[in-house]
Amino acid sequence: EDNIFAKIARGDVPVEAIYEDEHCIAFKDVNPQAPVHALVIPKKPVENVLALGPEDRQLAGAVLLAAAEVARRLGVAESGVRVVFNAGADGGQSVPHLHAHVLGGRHLNWPPG
Repeated sequence: EDNIFAKIARGDVPVEAIYEDEHCIAFKDVNPQAPVHALVIPKKPVENVLALGPEDRQLAGAVLLAAAEVARRLGVAESGVRVVFNAGADGGQSVPHLHAHVLGGRHLNWPPG
């Protein structure tokens, strides 16, 4: 993969990591949609949540656990967050690499969009 998230996951493009482990890395979104907006991406190249297979159970769990840790580190775990996975064009996915949006810091309306 040659998209920006794949480059970040490989370490080709540096970011200021909020969280990192052997499975994923998290960093602040460059175009935040809330006062707190971070992204969690797996280091393994996976196009989106729909491309995950049974062999990716550990990876999927690692991304969710990382999202929770990011919320704690950014101080929004107590007030609440939204964790979003966009998949495909109609789902609003802009980069073809699985990523979780962690949004918080204000009341988030429902339904979105």
